[in-house]
Amino acid sequence: MTDSKTRRWLLAKTRRWLLALGACALLAPAAQAQQAKEITIATEGAFAPWNLTEPSGKLGGFDVELANDLCRRMNAKCKMVGQDWAGIIPALQAGKHDAVMTGMNITDKRLAVIGFSKPYATSRHVFATMNDRDILNLPKNGELIDITSLNDDGKATIEQMRKSLKGKTIGVQTSTNALAFLENFFKGDIQIREYKTSEQHDLDLSAGRIDAVFVDYASAMASLEKKELQGMTVAGPAFRGGLLGRGVAIGLRKDDGGLKQSLDQAIDQALADGTIKTLSLKWFKSDMSPPK
Repeated sequence: MTDSKTRRWLLAKTRRWLLALGACALLAPAAQAQQAKEITIATEGAFAPWNLTEPSGKLGGFDVELANDLCRRMNAKCKMVGQDWAGIIPALQAGKHDAVMTGMNITDKRLAVIGFSKPYATSRHVFATMNDRDILNLPKNGELIDITSLNDDGKATIEQMRKSLKGKTIGVQTSTNALAFLENFFKGDIQIREYKTSEQHDLDLSAGRIDAVFVDYASAMASLEKKELQGMTVAGPAFRGGLLGRGVAIGLRKDDGGLKQSLDQAIDQALADGTIKTLSLKWFKSDMSPPK
């Protein structure tokens, strides 16, 4: 090969190499963008109707259906995974999943360690017992008390409840804002028994091992439909706000601002077109949409 031909050959080969390198550089961001759309969302799978595990082992419930809808709006491929409640925030912080969607309320304690999307639902908590127990006469039955700023009437109601519940054993799921509520307002008056899941304290309630449970209202309504909990009823007022939370939202890592923005936009769309209301009526028999 002559020097002239050699130079032309080397020049052509170098040009092809540079073009190939450039193509790889262009493809890399596209591949990264595709990867960024794969989101792993953890849910408890044991907090019906917010989330549940079907007999087949498949995850279901309000959270799961809404998560799939939000992912569709975000043009994202989402994978739902089950995770025990007690470890769900540590697993998020450790990067085992990208988001938590499990009927979780925004609280100051949680905000200290994780971030949240905007609220996609609202909730309230109640005492539930069996209709043969002697704590059915709790005051203000069916009324709603916001503990964000308790007025004198609310304080008087809680004081009256402390007397009615004196010495009773109340079941509650561990590591929840419901537990924090009982410890704040009723510690010393009641015996608090903690459970890993709400299903476990429901079983002890039906078996007579505890007097009542303190639980999310929607979860209590789902329990009423179970055959083994026939005779279960809600007693006294419902509570919301304050340490019980400022709305149900999706838990995120604090530094994941891009995912938060995408989820917030999808939640806005689902609220605006009535999807969240429709799913609420399906799973809760009432509209759980957050106030505008």
